[in-house]
Amino acid sequence: MSTGSNPSLPLVLLHGWGMNAAVWDGLPPQLGGLPIQTIELPGHGARTPARADLWAWADACLEAAPEEAVWLGWSLGGLVAQAAALRAPKRVRGLIQLTATPRFVQAADWRPAMAEETLGQFHQGLLDDPSGTLSRFLALQVRGSDAARETLRTLRQELAARPEPDPRALADGLDLLRDEDLRGQLPDIACPALWLFGSHDALVPAAVAERIELIMPGARTQVIAGAAHAPHISHRRETLTAIEGFVAEALG
Repeated sequence: MSTGSNPSLPLVLLHGWGMNAAVWDGLPPQLGGLPIQTIELPGHGARTPARADLWAWADACLEAAPEEAVWLGWSLGGLVAQAAALRAPKRVRGLIQLTATPRFVQAADWRPAMAEETLGQFHQGLLDDPSGTLSRFLALQVRGSDAARETLRTLRQELAARPEPDPRALADGLDLLRDEDLRGQLPDIACPALWLFGSHDALVPAAVAERIELIMPGARTQVIAGAAHAPHISHRRETLTAIEGFVAEALG
């Protein structure tokens, strides 16, 4: 399936929970020939918080996005990108999911996910120690990675590069991670899709790839060996190669 022949179609990038657009600073200005445009999630970086609703977050990002684009979302940003593709299918011409999932917490029929208690601990931590909670979340993102120490250092530097996220947005984002479940709506996303996972990811297990292949038979999935939750930092070459290959095929 093709997204069209426009070589200047932008590539919109959405970061994850607690982060900001600085996470993309190490990327080239174009990927697969597509110019990059970063958008910060509501309440992150310099953005004003939206209402505590996934669709409101998607609408806020759509308002800041080009009329048509390929969308790439990392972690929570991936969930928002899924919602944007469902909300405005004619505007999202391709979808790249970077260590993302349609459901972040475990259920009886969805075991490859975080335990709900884990998110509960982060919720409580936000009340007691917001900065310490963000630091612990960063550490969890790199756990098991081949380059954990270097990746954690980079994430901390990027987090410090922009204004601190709004505490309300952090709490709302955790609610989205805990409550949202887009599994039943994924088949409605008709644009080309690529799902990238890290083999050592402690937040979004690589086993999600098998579930995505069942839910979205037309989607491409790939597991990056040795990566955890931030493969665009720890395994940049492999990640960029996968994205560029997908863009070339989807636009071909």
